[in-house]
Amino acid sequence: MDGEIATGARLPVPVTVFGPLHLLARRVHRLANTGHGHEALEAADAYLAIAHAVGDDRSVLFLVQGQMYANLYMGRLSEAVELGERLLRLHRAAGSVLGEAKTLCDLAQIDVLGGRYFPGMGRLARAAVLLDRPYTDGERRISALCSFAEAATAAEMYEIAATTYDRLTVTHAGFRLVHAATLLHWGLRLAHVGRPDEATARLRRSAEITRQQVEQRPDDVVAVAMLALALAKLGDVIPAEKLAREAVMPLRQAENYRYARMAHLALGVSLRAQGNLVEARTEFVAARELCGFGPSPDEKPIIRFELALTALATDDGQAARDMFDVVEGQTRELWRLREQRLAMLRQARQREESEAARARAEREVLRDPLTGLDNRRRFDLLMQHIDRGRVSGPLVLLIVDVDHFKAINDAYSHATGDRALCEVARILRAHCRQDDIPVRYAGDEFTVFLQGDLAVGREVAERIRAAVARTDIVPGVRLTVSVGLAELGQGMSGETLFREADDRLYAAKWSGRNTIAS
Repeated sequence: MDGEIATGARLPVPVTVFGPLHLLARRVHRLANTGHGHEALEAADAYLAIAHAVGDDRSVLFLVQGQMYANLYMGRLSEAVELGERLLRLHRAAGSVLGEAKTLCDLAQIDVLGGRYFPGMGRLARAAVLLDRPYTDGERRISALCSFAEAATAAEMYEIAATTYDRLTVTHAGFRLVHAATLLHWGLRLAHVGRPDEATARLRRSAEITRQQVEQRPDDVVAVAMLALALAKLGDVIPAEKLAREAVMPLRQAENYRYARMAHLALGVSLRAQGNLVEARTEFVAARELCGFGPSPDEKPIIRFELALTALATDDGQAARDMFDVVEGQTRELWRLREQRLAMLRQARQREESEAARARAEREVLRDPLTGLDNRRRFDLLMQHIDRGRVSGPLVLLIVDVDHFKAINDAYSHATGDRALCEVARILRAHCRQDDIPVRYAGDEFTVFLQGDLAVGREVAERIRAAVARTDIVPGVRLTVSVGLAELGQGMSGETLFREADDRLYAAKWSGRNTIAS
């Protein structure tokens, strides 16, 4: 077709919430998740150039996220933070609250892995408050909750992670194994700090979930390894050993080192319970050696504790007891620090909730109860910002006045007039971008603080005028508006800007109404 697309022709690109280039973005994520970080970064650079060229902003977000994950999995935490901060700005600019919440969780996880607990708990608290809002986009909310649980797990806050996964499994069974893994690690840590009853409850629940999975899919070696470790710690060592031996080599061959570590641990615990101490130590050492392949923060302390127990069982001499006492002390201290993080998160969340409540109260003070737009008080604040030079970039003020509004009220009732005002407010919102601010100034008069030059202002004003003229609030009555607009000039005061826009409004009225003047 000589480079042109025929009218009505459809491009062979699926439409998704991720943008038309989402398959390319998914490839970046797949490479990052499977340990091919350098390839993921190279692909992301190439695909970002394409996404920017075609204006696919959604895929840009997904690609930057893939870059962040690739750096995270490669241990390049400073690069991951930089990309996460960029992604956060992009989500905020796009008005994506769920995107912001998910990115805050990812950044919190990076902070925790880098030992920056205070900012990490602050980000996680902010995300928790955002995720408490009602949402219609279920899949994106689930993705954000998953990142929330992963960040909590990285901080060893098992209570929070387990509760989140428990909520997710109600509708999405795919999270059951992740929930079981959280319970498993929680149970192991509780056993190591001398809380056997609580440990047993978590381990039994983990075993219950993984046993169901193994019964349904006997070839799922991940579930087999998890079940083996839970059974071994519960004392059911013979079946635990059998299951662990079935899983360990397939997991190592698949380079699934996280669950291979679990299988080695299960074998070590089972063999130690049967008196095979040398073989048990070999399994624990094998698990420790696999920690070079991205362990979670709590795995090394777990393996270290099991090795210390084995050393004590091998040699009950003073040196072995002293070494065990040191490891046990370290384990309890790590648990105490974990509980401090929980307290830190609770305090941070209280601060975020207080700030959110204050912001809601402020919004209500600045909100018009009829139309839901900002009110005259908000208008006055914006004018103060103009007077104080706090407005950056080009700005156009639109004054929108409903034509013959008094006649509508007199002929059809004030309730009908209110419906007309609400419809005009809806149209204003529909034609405003993220940074534009529509205001109900007074009665039937509205203003819009529009980011852009006079040409942009005229275009938006004309769209608003045309949209109102097409409405059908009152059968047989044509609702119209007149619009005056003026551009903020260098050194211009808010009063001067308003007076110039108001003069244009009167010019529009005198020219016959249902028109714009600038």
